Amino acid sequence: MYAVVGCSDCSMLWVVEGRPERTECPRCGTSKAHAKRKKFVTTEDRAHAAEVRASMLANRSGHGEAFAALDSYAEMGERADEDVVSDDEYLDAAGVDADEARDANERVSSAGGSISRRERVVEAVRELDSPTADDVAAYCEEHGVSESYAREALDRLARRGEATADGGVYRLL
Repeated sequence: MYAVVGCSDCSMLWVVEGRPERTECPRCGTSKAHAKRKKFVTTEDRAHAAEVRASMLANRSGHGEAFAALDSYAEMGERADEDVVSDDEYLDAAGVDADEARDANERVSSAGGSISRRERVVEAVRELDSPTADDVAAYCEEHGVSESYAREALDRLARRGEATADGGVYRLL
């Protein structure tokens, strides 16, 4: 059972499920016995209760006629899943070749996906034997991460206690 109820203090409208002993207004916080709340409609269907509340709010704000011209929430929800524009149409309109985009996605997916710059720095420290800052920077540059970023990331890892540098050699903790 769902009920559209109202607050006598601030005129807020909301939907209440079931028959609780007390209800609290979500806007002003006034708590009152549920039996004493004004119930504008009671129904077994939550969507119907929400529709009634929306209609009441539209009428209050002077948009009742515009609201009446709309389809129900359920009908609009069903249409929301329909494609308005296909992926290919969207990409073409943006000046992107859809086939090339699919091919690029497949290359990234088949290569195991891409990793972040930070993950690349961590990978370098993990994979290299006795990695120095120069070694990590070179490894990262080979994998598309700038040397300056690699050095900054190493400093951050050390400051945060995620790595340590002993004699210029980095190790993950």
